[in-house]
This record gives sequence, structure tokens and C-alpha cells, in this order.
Amino acid sequence: MKILVINCGSSSIKYKLYEMDDQSVLAAGGIEKIGLEGSFLKTKINGETKIINHECPTHTEGIKLMFDTLLNAEYGAIKSLDEISAAGHRIVAGGRFTQSQVVTDAMLEEWKQYMDLAPLHSPAHLKGYQAVKNMLPNLPQVFVFDTAFHQTMPEKCYMYAVPYKYYENNNIRRWGAHGTSHRFVSARVAEFLGQNVEDLKIITCHIGNGASITAVKDGKCFETSMGLTPLEGMMMGTRSGDIDASAVLAIMKAEGYDADRMSDLLNKESGVLGISGVSSDMREVKEAADNGNERAKLALEMYSHRIKKYIGSYAAIMGGVDVIVFTAGVGEHQWDIRYNSVSGLEFLGVKLDEAKNLKNFGEEEIISTEDSRVKVVVVPTDEELMIASDTLALI
Repeated sequence: MKILVINCGSSSIKYKLYEMDDQSVLAAGGIEKIGLEGSFLKTKINGETKIINHECPTHTEGIKLMFDTLLNAEYGAIKSLDEISAAGHRIVAGGRFTQSQVVTDAMLEEWKQYMDLAPLHSPAHLKGYQAVKNMLPNLPQVFVFDTAFHQTMPEKCYMYAVPYKYYENNNIRRWGAHGTSHRFVSARVAEFLGQNVEDLKIITCHIGNGASITAVKDGKCFETSMGLTPLEGMMMGTRSGDIDASAVLAIMKAEGYDADRMSDLLNKESGVLGISGVSSDMREVKEAADNGNERAKLALEMYSHRIKKYIGSYAAIMGGVDVIVFTAGVGEHQWDIRYNSVSGLEFLGVKLDEAKNLKNFGEEEIISTEDSRVKVVVVPTDEELMIASDTLALI
């Protein structure tokens, strides 16, 4: 059975086609610069990258290009769209939905009340869904929510200390993000270690350009670092993460910024980019730091410090920790961030195997010593497979 996974961004579409009988990837690609000049589709064919230049003024044209590419006689993966059994969509903000959902008219109307929680992503998700429906009206479609895994957080963890009416009337609370990844790696690390996830206290560190950390207790999310939006929590590539609200107001007053401009500053101009002045790409920042750039060094120090602070606090609220997981682009591939994030946590029972950590570049592996009470593990995330699996289970 073939399942198509779709991730629509504001100006992009990423897709993967799975054969779920063996969970193999039949095709994968991405369309960039939708609505802009010079849009194109990039896919891999027999290990080689192929670029297809094609103007896509809207997501509808992008979805059509995706389907045309899948059907192409030279570099496609299927002979008929009838071979696709269902489509699963990554949805950033799902509000109070606690699990993935088959899309119906009633479900869609209920979801629309939460679209403002991810104003950059939600309209694109809706456009992608509608474009698929226009082309394949009878194809089952499933929404897989990044926020769903976090809906097991207790009230004391997700509430903000502002007047309660804003929770009742405006959905102002902590919703979290990256839940599909945290759900996948927490379950996978338990399987990898040969233990039941319900018996473990796990801290999952999804460290990429966007970054979040989750405390998983009894197999469920107990606390997570992102909040109402993906802005809260960790210092990220271009996002500030945690910041005193008074600092936000002070900047707005000093610069004469309105809310939209301030949102852009915090989401797109801050974080590692804002501190280093070099880049939001950790590889480029590390290179600059190695060459003596003091602001780049500071950015790296702040970045690891914030990760360590969250690990420590989550160990405290869970009453200990059994496993620390590193995943996503930085977490899987940058040994120095992993090292600096757990260095000094020996009092918690963390002993890193420095040789294993140094060599690991995204392989699933325990990188702590054999006598470390807390296991430190690198687990590559696979959000797309999780979406495909949820979709298959619901159709």
C-alpha cells in the first residue's frame, strides 16, 4: 500500500511516497519558491539530484507538478495516481486535537479555529489539502498534528500565568511543536534499548534550525520547551527562544516597532544568527568560532547552555532521567553541541563516551559509557514515516 506524505510550507512543498509493505521510500522531493519567480522541483533519481524548473504561482500548481513528477515515465515512481491509497499531511498546529485525524468537513471546520496558532504554516497546510482534494476528490487524507503528542501535558505545565480568560477565550496556552518527532524518537529509543517506553524517563532533544526539548514520562509528554508558538524555549537558528516580555516591549519602544515587525525580529533575525552575526547555520557559525570570531563563540556557548538548562530542569520535574536522546540536524550531526550540552551533568549520572560521540554523525548509537547510569543516545528522526504510519492506521 502506497502512502503519500506532504509537508506544505508558506512557499514550499516537501513530499515522500512510501511503500508501506516494507516502509521503503519510492520517491521524495521538494518544490521551492512557490508564488515567487524561479520556482523549481528537486528530486533524487537513482542517487542523482534532478532539478525541474517550473513556475508555480500557487500551491495548486505545486501539487500538480508533484503528481506529474511521480507519474513521469523517465523519473517517476508510479504509473497511475490510483496506486496512492491515502495522503498524510504534516500540520504544525492542531490545537486540542490529541491524535491524527481523517479529514472530514466537520473536522476541518473545527481545526480552522486553531489556524492562528501557526499563521505562517496553517494557510499553506489548507492550500495543500485543498489542492490534493481538487485533483483526487476521493483520496482519503489525514492530518497529523505536531502538537498532538503534547496534549498529555498536565494543566500546571501548559498554562501561562496571565488572566485565565485568555485561555478560555483566545486559546492562550502552551501547545508545543515537533511532537511527531518527539513521539517517534521516544518510542524508537525504548525499542532500541529493549525496554518499554512506559518504564522510562526520557528527555528528547530535537535540535535543528528549529529546536525543542521534551520530557517524556510513562510514554507520554509531560513538558515541552515550545509554547503557544514555536518561538518559546530553546535558542534557535533565527528564533530568540525564551526572553523576558519586558525586553520585547523595550525594543518595540526604542525602535518604534509594531507587533508584526517585532514578531519578525524575534522569529527571523534573532537566535544564533542574531548573536553571531554570521549565519543561522551551525556549521558556518562553528567555522567562524574556530577562526576566532568571538560572537560566534558566544552563540555556541549560549546555545549549549540553554540545552543543558532544559535537560537539568526536566530531570528535576520528572524526578530523574533514564535516557537523553539527540535528534534532528544538529543533534544528529554535531558532536560538539552534544558534548557541551551534557558536559557537567555527571552528577545526574551522565557519562559521555567522548570517542563514540566524536565519531557519530547521525548513526543510531549509544554514545554514553557502559557504566553511565543515564543512557545518551543518537536517534535519527523520521517524522515522515511517523506520518505515513498514522495515515495507514486510520484509513
